[in-house]
Amino acid sequence: MSTTKSIQSALISVFSKDGLEPIVRKLHSQNVTLYSTGGTEDFIKNLGIPVIPVEDVTSYPSILGGRVKTLHPKVFGGILNRQDNESDVQQMKEFDIPQIDLVIVDLYPFEKTVASRASEADIIEKIDIGGISLIRAAAKNFKDTVIVASVDDYSLFLDMITNQNGTTSLEDRKLLATKAFHVSSHYDGAIFNYFNTDETIYKESIANGQVLRYGENPHQKGFFFGEFEKMFNKVHGKELSYNNLLDVDAAVNLINEFQNDGPTFAILKHNNACGLASRKTICEAYLAALACDPTSAFGGVLIANTKIDVATATEINHLFCEVVIAPEFDSEAITILEEKKNRIILVQNKVALPERQVRTCLNGILVQDRNNITDTKEDLKTVTITAPTAQEVEDLIFASKVCKNTKSNTIVFAKNGTLISSGTGQTSRVDALMQAIDKASAFGFDLNGASMASDAFFPFPDCVELAKKAGITAVIQPGGSIKDQLSIDYCNENKLAMVFTGTRHFKH
Repeated sequence: MSTTKSIQSALISVFSKDGLEPIVRKLHSQNVTLYSTGGTEDFIKNLGIPVIPVEDVTSYPSILGGRVKTLHPKVFGGILNRQDNESDVQQMKEFDIPQIDLVIVDLYPFEKTVASRASEADIIEKIDIGGISLIRAAAKNFKDTVIVASVDDYSLFLDMITNQNGTTSLEDRKLLATKAFHVSSHYDGAIFNYFNTDETIYKESIANGQVLRYGENPHQKGFFFGEFEKMFNKVHGKELSYNNLLDVDAAVNLINEFQNDGPTFAILKHNNACGLASRKTICEAYLAALACDPTSAFGGVLIANTKIDVATATEINHLFCEVVIAPEFDSEAITILEEKKNRIILVQNKVALPERQVRTCLNGILVQDRNNITDTKEDLKTVTITAPTAQEVEDLIFASKVCKNTKSNTIVFAKNGTLISSGTGQTSRVDALMQAIDKASAFGFDLNGASMASDAFFPFPDCVELAKKAGITAVIQPGGSIKDQLSIDYCNENKLAMVFTGTRHFKH
């Protein structure tokens, strides 16, 4: 039996009629018999095209306020019969079941209804029963039946029947069935997640994947699943790579800590900040951030918490950088930045980030709540005789925000609203501290009067001893070590101010 089949009959039952007219007209021109229900039936009639109500097939009206329309053996028999099965063929004749070669369904908008904060009663009514059943039936029987389960596939299907004169190949039908099973599984997942209260069960379905040039390295395949275009308007530059996206994610998480602060500019490299400063103007903040580590800034990702103006863009244009991000740009600033054809320019929109973070681990995944705690002045508990000055408190909070968004183990030095240096991703906190001291020295920064942040507690007083010798005068850490008092005693003996926050900020 030929695997190429012509469409002679179609059942169309959709919620949204967008994009449906060209398909209906094409099917009519190809002499396809149309069956339909309710609003879709009216839509087809209004086009002046003949359509058979499903009720005429089933001899049963739509009941229960439209909850039951297509759920009938004559409908599902027409979809599920196997045309090469003699028993099925005989039963089709015996029960006078019409053949249905094509099913077009658009499900009730469950996710949109949930997102609109509708009442639970309205949400429940948007759980599609007949539509999802039609999709599964037609997709299961792809050998004989065509299924179009999404408005997104209308164009593909219209091209098929136009170019192939109303016929489809087995490959065509299997492709559409695959897409249909994606629609049904995604839909069921959304419904489950609406009801689910068991945090030990995790289901996620993301529909819009993007193929990247490669992964972290050229020999690795890379993909991004998400809605990048909701978060950013990309106005210029090459396609973002896997590593670009990781750096952009780190940049967004960091700058979000400063959304309510004055003009702040950050420069990141390999997910860590190599420059960060808050100033009266965004241009001053950029120049101060660049001065933190101009070597690492080369090829980095730049992000601002406010509009990038012409003066700032002019300064940025002297630097080779991969990505520039801001909530707004002056039009002339974009023109300046576009002078480098590969430079990626992103306008960041206000979009909430997911409340859960997911990563692969061993033969499974790890899921955790996002670290939404940002240390504030109200969280600080002074544990030493010497209390931090007002400026030191500002710098401690500044350093803590950077520390939270830097790979552990980490130590961060800050002074006058500027990142002086950091020790990142070290296997011991002492190593992180020494790295930060060495880096500050290499770029000529004076640590006298600077503040220090640690992402976790000090089990011994060695870190505060080294910090004091380097010129640090104030320290912020979560506390919680059984030997906290040793560090407190050293600070008291040497007139260091130290505050505890009670919140650890590991970032592995």
